Amino acid sequence: MVEAAARKGVTIEVVTFDESTHTAAEAAHALGAELGQIVKSLVFVSGGADDLEPILCLVSGVNRVDLARLAAVCGLPDVRRATAREADELTGFTIGGIPPIGHIRRLRVIMDPDLGRYEVVWAAAGLPTAVFPVPPATLRVLADANVAPIAEVTAAPSPGGGRSVVVEPASAPGRPATGTTG
Repeated sequence: MVEAAARKGVTIEVVTFDESTHTAAEAAHALGAELGQIVKSLVFVSGGADDLEPILCLVSGVNRVDLARLAAVCGLPDVRRATAREADELTGFTIGGIPPIGHIRRLRVIMDPDLGRYEVVWAAAGLPTAVFPVPPATLRVLADANVAPIAEVTAAPSPGGGRSVVVEPASAPGRPATGTTG
């Protein structure tokens, strides 16, 4: 993984921990970072058992992937979460340590735009106890990622009651929420 970054002219510094950083919450706690700064590397697949097309989603730690949005972004009729075995076979890494780069094969990579809210984000470095810091723009280049809205959209209760406002996940402070009322 470090070599994959070096081939693109980027030096990354891996930080290791005694405790697990397997989940986004564990990583944020260990780093003293915001949950949104943690990059979840999630593997999804499309196709049949003999011809799986892997899709790696780089998602802000506060967000969840919306399968319908991901399928639409990828132009695929059906997408599902990869099993742990499929993720390992398709990337060469186990869940909890899947990095955004350095996989055993080329993957289609989609990046959550909410990661761009931060100067630095933290991504897995190949083990459940290792991460590395990287600016989101550099991450996009390293992973050859397409940035697209793939996160679930949540409905927040309206202060007036009865009506709800659809809010894009992780709206930045001071930035108006997008969506509709109804």
